[in-house]
Amino acid sequence: MYRAITRNIEVSVEPFYLADRSEPEDGHYVWAYRVTIANRSDEFVQLISRYWHITDASGRVEEVRGAGVVGEQPELNPGDSFQYTSGCPLPTPSGIMEGRYTMRDGGGTLFEVEIPAFSLDLPDAGRIVN
Repeated sequence: MYRAITRNIEVSVEPFYLADRSEPEDGHYVWAYRVTIANRSDEFVQLISRYWHITDASGRVEEVRGAGVVGEQPELNPGDSFQYTSGCPLPTPSGIMEGRYTMRDGGGTLFEVEIPAFSLDLPDAGRIVN
C-alpha cells in the first residue's frame, strides 16, 4: 500500500495486476488500482479533478487529466472517506503512476492533494517504487 497526506487528506493506493485482462505476448499488460481518499481534516472538501503522470518501463509518459474520478466528484465531510477502483493498461510489464487531485474546501478555495507514486509490477517481479 502506498500513502500520502496533504492538508490532512490521506490518499492510499493499492495496485494489482490483472492477468486475465492482460496479453503479455501482444505487449498488453493491465493493472487495477484501488484508491482510498480519507478526509482527516476538520473541514469539508470536494474532489474536483484528477491528474495522472504514467511512465512505462520504456520511459514513455502519458498524462491524464479529467473531472472527478470514475464519473464522480465526491464530497467528504470531516472523517469521511471515498474509495474507488480504476485501471491502467501498459505496453510494458511494469510502470509507475503518480499524480494529484484538485480539491475544493468549504470556502471555495482550490488546493492540490498528492497521489503517492506507486509501481505497477508483475506479481513475480520486484517493486520499482518502495
